Amino acid sequence: MKEEQKAKQNEDEILKILEENARTSDSEIARMLGLDEAEVKSTISELEKRGIIRKYKALINYEKAGLETVQALIDVKLSPERGTGYDSVAERISKFTEVKSVRLVSGENDLLVRVEGNTMREVAHFVAEKIAPLEQVRNTVTHFLLKIYKENGEIYEEEETGKRLAVTL
Repeated sequence: MKEEQKAKQNEDEILKILEENARTSDSEIARMLGLDEAEVKSTISELEKRGIIRKYKALINYEKAGLETVQALIDVKLSPERGTGYDSVAERISKFTEVKSVRLVSGENDLLVRVEGNTMREVAHFVAEKIAPLEQVRNTVTHFLLKIYKENGEIYEEEETGKRLAVTL
């Protein structure tokens, strides 16, 4: 039993490290956790096979890179389908290439959908032509993202160097 607990604890620690920086090498993870590198490789491989680690991805500041993209969050209110509830509608919406994430949420709306496009008009057209007409969709509200301050724990704006602080006496 203790070996299973230790293996689970190692998995959890490896996941935390990879979530913070997916480029951390197996040897570095092994050093950080006091494990054998082969054990780390094996654990990561098993986590990938089990679908726990789904993908490795870079967090990109598109504005700094000079790449123009428009992102929007769409609140979607649904009428659930008999037998499948929200799942079948969420699955259908997920298949659109413009859709980056779909989440079932609590509150006034049922789904929170994140969409990317080249222009606001393109995103608005997508919502009006692809999501709103779905039979189960009762209402949509689109929120265009104007500026990102923090994403996945990473603060985007660095503090300006040389900026003077106000001094009060």
